[in-house]
Amino acid sequence: MKITRAINGLRGEITVPGDKSISHRSIMFGSIAEGETLVRGFLKSADCISTMNCFRKMGVEIEEGTDGEGEYILIRGKGLHGLVKPNGDLDCGNSGTTTRLISGILSGQEFDSRLIGDSSLSRRPMKRITEPLTSLGASIRSENGDGLLPLIINRGKLHGGKIVTKVASAQVKSAILLSGLYADGETVVSEPALSRNHTELMLSAFGADITGGTFEDPVVSDISSVSEGFSVSFGSVDSEVSSVSACFFVSLGLAVSAGFFVSSGASVSTVAWVSPVSTVSAITGTIGTIF
Repeated sequence: MKITRAINGLRGEITVPGDKSISHRSIMFGSIAEGETLVRGFLKSADCISTMNCFRKMGVEIEEGTDGEGEYILIRGKGLHGLVKPNGDLDCGNSGTTTRLISGILSGQEFDSRLIGDSSLSRRPMKRITEPLTSLGASIRSENGDGLLPLIINRGKLHGGKIVTKVASAQVKSAILLSGLYADGETVVSEPALSRNHTELMLSAFGADITGGTFEDPVVSDISSVSEGFSVSFGSVDSEVSSVSACFFVSLGLAVSAGFFVSSGASVSTVAWVSPVSTVSAITGTIGTIF
């Protein structure tokens, strides 16, 4: 690979991709909510598209379009019990987030399903979700008995309970909490430290009866709980800019002599002048612009 430095610096505008974790969850939560959910800043990565395709296969209408404010995703939710049996396997591609989170939702459905993935995902451990979900009444197993994909999820009778995890994992916690939406009683997850709390914050915004998931005291055990059911008549999700994605452009600014501004557009959370002698600690928002 040959890289040539731009002599005259860089000028122009970019849209920094949205956050992957929020993008995944916007599709999932919008699909099982009542009514429509409008998503902006959706990250169209292969992993997030795997999530989108799985829910489309279960009867969810997901519209992709562009309007005066830019690209959007419109999800016409089916409600907690409105998903339909997919015609064939649900292919999670290379996405562990898709596999683990959707398992919690599928554990509460009235139909059977089979999850598959590519060769890389098929080597990733799934016992960390199958074991706690099974303890809550789910009928979920590794088809080959090795704790790996494919996963077979049959109709089960979920009940609430308390799960104490050995490690702090947002994916494991989310799978358990999502199953709790279909369980009788309260479902509680206790972690040794608080993992990322996208699920708690977003479920609360969607109308779920959920507690916990704050960063007030992340060094001690954190407890999150959810009760059965939730609904929303209309929701809007603005996926914040991914700081990971933005860092590529920040690094580029550090390499050129002219420097440039990076901001989050109309909803400015952080504005930074990027030059070879400056650094940026965080970038959040919905739009990234280089001037």
